[in-house]
Amino acid sequence: MELYKNEHTLLRYAEEKDAPLILEFIRGLAEYEHLLDQVEATEEDLRKHIFHEGPAAVIIAEYDGVPAGFALYFSNFSTFLGRPGIYIEDLFVKPELRGKGLGKALLTCLAALAVEKNCGRLEWSCLNWNESSIAFYKSRGAQPLSEWTTFRVTGDRLTDLAKKNPHTGKI
Repeated sequence: MELYKNEHTLLRYAEEKDAPLILEFIRGLAEYEHLLDQVEATEEDLRKHIFHEGPAAVIIAEYDGVPAGFALYFSNFSTFLGRPGIYIEDLFVKPELRGKGLGKALLTCLAALAVEKNCGRLEWSCLNWNESSIAFYKSRGAQPLSEWTTFRVTGDRLTDLAKKNPHTGKI
């Protein structure tokens, strides 16, 4: 389904057949962020968790008919606002197609979706060293949250934490 179209740019919802393309974009983003060694996702993972069980959705950006970038997002909820929000997990445009307005189009499209769904906020994370992205986001009206720290538990640490579930009697 098309979300936006002009002379050069098309934004559309991803379809299951786009799983290889989405993985290509994920790998491209990971390479840009110097994190390629951390990508474990497979096409099957993406098919299952986006198109079948899906907490996430993907918008594909094309430029002159060529896949150029993507945004992967999901809903969250603000207890303080009492309203849903949209969290952008990934927003990526291929390096050779940057500067053509695709990032702006993706971000604007996600903002429009948030407004349409009566969301209280649109948010995402950005690596501290990524000055060009930070400048881009600020130019679009985004404000960094310096008073918040992101925490994450993965892998064995996640499994160990789960074993401390009080419902199992293991603490």
